[in-house]
Formats: sequence, structure tokens, C-alpha cells
Amino acid sequence: MAKGGLIVGHLAPRNIGRAVIRGAAALKRSMYRGGRPNAFMRLVNRLDALVYGSRWLSPRRTAVLKVVGRRTGAVTSVPVAVAEHQGAEFLVSMLGPDANWVRNVRAAGGRAVICRQGREIPIMLEEVPAERRAEILRRYLAIAPGARPHFGLAPSAPLSRFRQIAPRHPVFRILERPDGNGTQETDR
Repeated sequence: MAKGGLIVGHLAPRNIGRAVIRGAAALKRSMYRGGRPNAFMRLVNRLDALVYGSRWLSPRRTAVLKVVGRRTGAVTSVPVAVAEHQGAEFLVSMLGPDANWVRNVRAAGGRAVICRQGREIPIMLEEVPAERRAEILRRYLAIAPGARPHFGLAPSAPLSRFRQIAPRHPVFRILERPDGNGTQETDR
């Protein structure tokens, strides 16, 4: 109900909250224009990688993914959220298939290293087919609220919506690699 041009009632705070959330989401998406982080987000990602890889400060569901760059051959580090689903762990690309870490993982044949609480663990990343990603994507958004603007969904969205976006967001299952070769390229 309006009174003198002002919105009165219980809906006003809800509408304001939604507007703030939409604005914050638009700002977050703008920091990753073209699927790449801008200078500010690169700095934030570097700081996150330091925290996520540390022994003492690392939040429980975070890690640092290290993978050999497909062009430079240098090891790149990316802060990631690790989603658990049905007893397995997964990495999700909030920026889609063109994210550098996704391209690097594919070029490295899935070989990478994950750093957690000060430990480096050699892993293989096995890509999950799009038709099996929906529930994992939902779980990912539950633990990674910063990724929500890139998906346009809340974790409470119907599973059918997650099925629709699944082809646009690669998901990789984390498998421990017994060979212990980390990010070293041994096939060349």
C-alpha cells in the first residue's frame, strides 16, 4: 500500500533486500567479465589461495588447485570450493568451460594437485557428464555463495533448473592419485 509516494507495509524491506542482492550479483558478475577475473579479483584470488592453502586458516570446504598451464607450462594456483556429494568430492567451474583452470585441467589429462591445510595431494580430476551434474551443482551453490551470481540460481531452486544449466558448468570428481607425481608432466 502506498502513502504519499512511500511504500508502506511488510513488502518494502523484502523488495529492498532483493534489489541489494541483485546489485551485488551484478557487481560480482562484472568482476569476471568475459569469464576472466579483473585486476581486483585476481588480487582477491591470490589472497584466497594463500589462506586456502595454509595449514591453520583454511576454511573446511576450500582448497587450492594447482595445475600446469597449457601454454606456459608453469604451475597455476586457483582457490576453489570443494563440494561433497554422496561420499565423493567435486570441483565446479562457476565461470563455465572457458575458465583457464578448466582448460588447463583438460590439457593436463586431469592431473593436478590440491592443497588443503598445508598438505599437497596429487589428484586426478575426472569430468562428470552433464546429465549427472544437477545435484552436485546444487550442493556447490549451498557451500559457495560467492558463485551464485554466476549461476543465477539459489540452492533451493528446483533440480530441473540445475539440469538446464548443467552443460554450462563443468564438474570434476576429485580422485586421489597414487603415483604421487603432482603437477609434473611425465608423459612428454
